[in-house]
Amino acid sequence: MKTVLFIRHAKSSWKFTDLEDIDRPLNKRGLRDAPLMGEQLLNRQIFPDLMISSNAVRAYSTALIIATKLKYPVQNIQQKNQIYEATSETVLNILRQLPDDKNIVFIFGHNPTFTMIANQFSSENIVNVPTCGIVAINFEIASWEALNQQNSHFSFFDFPKNYL
Repeated sequence: MKTVLFIRHAKSSWKFTDLEDIDRPLNKRGLRDAPLMGEQLLNRQIFPDLMISSNAVRAYSTALIIATKLKYPVQNIQQKNQIYEATSETVLNILRQLPDDKNIVFIFGHNPTFTMIANQFSSENIVNVPTCGIVAINFEIASWEALNQQNSHFSFFDFPKNYL
């Protein structure tokens, strides 16, 4: 079995109008929510074999915070610029190319892509994956190449407002 946690970046700041979208940092709420969700993953005892992040500052910052909470080595977080502004198929193709010795993968990225993926692999009607929301999907596969809807099972959907 393989498991993917699709984690949308925490809330970002619009305060710095001179920054490009990709460079926006987390805001106060994002800096509160990312450790909170890392704590929830710790409580669930879900530890990644691999973390992959968009190269957007807000996504990578979220990954760094959650990695620290879970004692995942931050130097092992892979940044992939294809995740920023990616289609669902781009994200799924990244997953299909993963080494098969990785069973639990966290991928940090953006909407609307993550909401589309959540609905593609879930019978839940998820209107929106909010900032720092997590959608976990299990796949009954031995190889990442085989990842598809037919072998997927929704595990959980969690987000900061469940705890605040």
